[in-house]
Amino acid sequence: MKTTVFKETHEAMGAKMVPFAGFYMPVQFEGVNAEHETVRKAIGVFDVSHMGEFWIEGPKALALIQRVSSNDASVLTNGKVQYACFPNDQGGIVDDFLVYRFNEEKYLLVVNAANIDKDWAWVSKQNASIGAKISNGSDGISQLAVQGPLAMKAMQKLTGEPIEDMPFYTFKVLEFAGVGDVILSTTGYTGSGGCELYFANQDGLKVYQAVLEAGKEFGIKPIGLAARDTLRLEMGFCLYGNDINDTTSPIEAGLGWITKFAEGKDFINRENLLKQKTEGVTQKLAGFQMVDKGIPRQHYPIKDTDGNTIGEVTSGTMAPSLKVGIGMGYVKTAFAKAGTEIFIDVRGKALKAEVVKLPFYKG
Repeated sequence: MKTTVFKETHEAMGAKMVPFAGFYMPVQFEGVNAEHETVRKAIGVFDVSHMGEFWIEGPKALALIQRVSSNDASVLTNGKVQYACFPNDQGGIVDDFLVYRFNEEKYLLVVNAANIDKDWAWVSKQNASIGAKISNGSDGISQLAVQGPLAMKAMQKLTGEPIEDMPFYTFKVLEFAGVGDVILSTTGYTGSGGCELYFANQDGLKVYQAVLEAGKEFGIKPIGLAARDTLRLEMGFCLYGNDINDTTSPIEAGLGWITKFAEGKDFINRENLLKQKTEGVTQKLAGFQMVDKGIPRQHYPIKDTDGNTIGEVTSGTMAPSLKVGIGMGYVKTAFAKAGTEIFIDVRGKALKAEVVKLPFYKG
């Protein structure tokens, strides 16, 4: 079981630690609902050092990214970030990830913890015929996500660079908390604003203590992975392994907006995905809100008014901000429209729900 540099710190803070994606990680500290509220209203800090980082460099860097990515990285400028996925050659998704552009010959891909080895093998395989310089930096990089409406105000105290007005999906390399070459980005996975910090493992404890100290006056608290899940689900953000996987296409998953068919961009499975985009798909990922009282959970069957199974829940929870059960799941396309009445089979009982437009949480 791998650990991050913050393991002992988390334990000293009373974290409940669990195995997650091959790592020993804090799932919660004071409780999911309280932690969720802290991020929505103030500032919370997540250890996300388990995420993977791949450097793609050299004159062939963009060519490799354009081949493996569903999105069009050629539109990126220095300091910009892009969300994308790796389509596989079977119609599904290898992983979803972020692309950071430093310059025309230097990019960083940030991938999911559970998929680091799989993604590295996939990117390496595709690179064999392209020849970009690639390196897996995952084991040497730690990452904190500082999230919430007060996050940037607090973090501004730790750097001389202006960061409070940074646009969404941008980044800067700066001195932060006395540590050089820290990457500070504004992508987020909570819908409440904030930033991510990337730095060398050896600087981890120094940065973490500085973040906690700077956030003290704003009520900063450590947040576990359980609240990270409820926060992202309220926003309708996909989680790999739940809402997208090796068998779900980006078009089915509502990720057509990151699947770009730009001229000259010959990415993996382009032809099939273009066909899906033009001709339509038989199932779609839909968000739904419970009408009857109940909590939807992954793998619960979704049914129509006649009791026919039309899909399955991929993610579900009691939304702490909304005080109602919410979820996402793949349903036959005819049932994916907002306003459609569906039923969730909760342990043999058909509970009424309604398909809604994402995000659930409007802020």
